Amino acid sequence: MFPSVLIVDDEPSILQSLSGLLSDEGFEVITASNGYEALQIIDRESPDLVLLDIWMPGIDGIEALQEIKKDHPSIQVIIITGHGTIETAVKATKLGAFDFIEKPLSIDKVIVAINNSLNFRRLEEENRYLRKKTIEKHSLTGNSPAIVKIREQIAIAAPTDAWILITGENGTGKELVARTIHQLSSRADKPLIDVHCAAIPEDLFESELFGYEKGAFQGAVSRKKGKLELAGKGTIFLDEIGDMSLRMQGKLLRVFQELKYQRLGGTRTLTMDARVIASSNKDLEREIEIGNFREDLYYRLNVIPIEVPPLRARIDDIPMLIKTFLDEIGEQNREKQKTISPDAMQLLQRYNWPGNVRELKNLMARLVIMARGDTIEVSDIPAPYNSELTNTGVCRKDELFSINDLKVAKKAFEKEFIKQKLKEHNHNITQTAKAIGVGRSYLHKKLKD
Repeated sequence: MFPSVLIVDDEPSILQSLSGLLSDEGFEVITASNGYEALQIIDRESPDLVLLDIWMPGIDGIEALQEIKKDHPSIQVIIITGHGTIETAVKATKLGAFDFIEKPLSIDKVIVAINNSLNFRRLEEENRYLRKKTIEKHSLTGNSPAIVKIREQIAIAAPTDAWILITGENGTGKELVARTIHQLSSRADKPLIDVHCAAIPEDLFESELFGYEKGAFQGAVSRKKGKLELAGKGTIFLDEIGDMSLRMQGKLLRVFQELKYQRLGGTRTLTMDARVIASSNKDLEREIEIGNFREDLYYRLNVIPIEVPPLRARIDDIPMLIKTFLDEIGEQNREKQKTISPDAMQLLQRYNWPGNVRELKNLMARLVIMARGDTIEVSDIPAPYNSELTNTGVCRKDELFSINDLKVAKKAFEKEFIKQKLKEHNHNITQTAKAIGVGRSYLHKKLKD
């Protein structure tokens, strides 16, 4: 396919000479003698590039440029004119023209400008494709009600500049949610800077976040930009902010209130223009109660709350997640993609998944390597995921169904159910009672029994 070029000019000699020259260079050429005709051709033919004269009767080049960029923003436009001024060139560039060439035309300049604009368009298309692939890669897998709800929240919140607080257990995909929000925002072409609050030592946190000037402290041999400065007009993601010390929380709160800060050892005031997304695996309201987290910082961050559910609350998504992981791991290892048997799938759906989606992904990577056949069977699944191979204290399915008396079976199930739920909540009576929908007194009575 040869690139198609639409030449728009009211001078027949220009149309004839340019058409011949560009045809000889291998371009597919279309011509129009005025702006109105050009707009009709663009709607019908969608050329790759437009060479557009400014001074024409009826719809002039500037008006035609506005219409082209409004309806066909990906089409590159090069302005050609015999009456060029700096003011006109600036206006055309602001409206989206790629280049501005004055008459009499140099065919070499025209060819260079056309090739540059087509290369720029190709790069734009590649960027759009890569961004689409990035969004797909970081999309939340599953169709459970909980995931559908989160997708709806992301779709509403992402295009805004509102700050977001993401909560959920370790391994649920909080970072994935943050990246999806950034990719769907108007800041997607700007940086996304991760700050792993739990991994940065207390004495280095300030210099990491705000940066420092040369000589600010021993070892500061040159200026270093901080995470806030590197984020610029993009997004800064404060991962596990609940692990940040109270001292740093206070310093951060002041920056968030004033949107200004200084590098360590510096006097120049820098402006913060990044969007903030924070995450925590802790119950921050509980952390506020016991004095580990500042209430004012919590309300500053918690403009739009998004809670990512644990995997055990979205069991229906496990088959889709497993297929996604098996396909992805097989592709990475350049091996034949494995499948999983229905019995093995049911076994994994019965597991509690304390490590959530991250644990499931790690298990799939292990099984792809260790399972000998092309299909992962129950016998391939190790303990503790395989209840037939582990002594967890939980009543096995065959043992439970071997009980003939309904009353005894109910009591046995209730006992094992409560034991398992207590284990999930680290034997915290209040949290367990809330999770299973009973009162604390009822749970205490059952434990005593």
